[in-house]
Amino acid sequence: MEDFNKEDNQPDPEQGSEIGNNKDLYSPYPVISPIAAAFLGLVGGFILYQFLGGLLTLLIFGFELEAAPVNGLRLITIAGQVLFIMLPALLFSKWIYGDVSKIILLKLPRWNELLLFVIGIVILTPMLQSFLYIQNYFVEQWAASSPFISTIKTFLDSLNELIEKTFGNLMRAQNVPEMLLVIITISVIPAISEELLFRGYIQRSFEFKLKPYLAALITAVFFAAYHFNPYGIIPLIILGFYFGFAAYSSQSIIIPVILHFLNNFIAVILYFTFGDDELIQSDVVDPASLNMNILYFSAMLSLFLVLIFFIKKYYKKIKPSGSINAGLS
Repeated sequence: MEDFNKEDNQPDPEQGSEIGNNKDLYSPYPVISPIAAAFLGLVGGFILYQFLGGLLTLLIFGFELEAAPVNGLRLITIAGQVLFIMLPALLFSKWIYGDVSKIILLKLPRWNELLLFVIGIVILTPMLQSFLYIQNYFVEQWAASSPFISTIKTFLDSLNELIEKTFGNLMRAQNVPEMLLVIITISVIPAISEELLFRGYIQRSFEFKLKPYLAALITAVFFAAYHFNPYGIIPLIILGFYFGFAAYSSQSIIIPVILHFLNNFIAVILYFTFGDDELIQSDVVDPASLNMNILYFSAMLSLFLVLIFFIKKYYKKIKPSGSINAGLS
């Protein structure tokens, strides 16, 4: 049975378990290894949401989803997120660790630390869009010179087109009430549900056994794969890692929830303002545009790294004991 130190989230053989309300020297929690618990959440969440949620959608609306009422699809999407992502995160936390509050940390952040991370997402969002331009330019070049890569690209293009079409259908709104429902479906519910599962339950479980940055990176990779976005895999990993960095640094799930919401909300506003092209078009067709995007990406990356330096400096100042940096390099 593993015991845990609540200061650095690492096993501590000299202390009784801090997880759960049991104050005795022996505690039944966690009931399985934290690594196994993390993968249980990944596999369970994937199966529940992607397969069971998809099956439920087909049972309700049939195979002709394009003919299904869009508000019905939005409501079933919300229900799927809550039932198959948020609820398992809470149930697994309670079952395996005994105390949800020790795993899903709800500490209210200070306004200044929240502001620092919000500035980060404001920089990161256009930076990753610029990265997509650069990435897709080189993908086009490689596909033009290699039949094998061209075949792979054709498959990825068909998958990406399906994702964009589904996403676009959910985003279209004819009036203000529909716009509000889109924001709830795309921005609010996913931010809460996915962060409770990934940065709350899964990353927290990994942190008990792994270095915090490694735990955040592994979680970010699975977070990206979870979205089935072939061309967005690298930006999603970077975004997920930033959410994980925020969750660990602040020791609160609230900040990554807010960041996740803002990222999705920006996408919704761009869609409402500019339509499909601004939201999903990311092809660079000439070297001049490529060079401009490389310069823009480099400038934004420099700003982002400077911000990360100030965030780490901020936490080092308010926690001189180094508790948040334990095990980090």
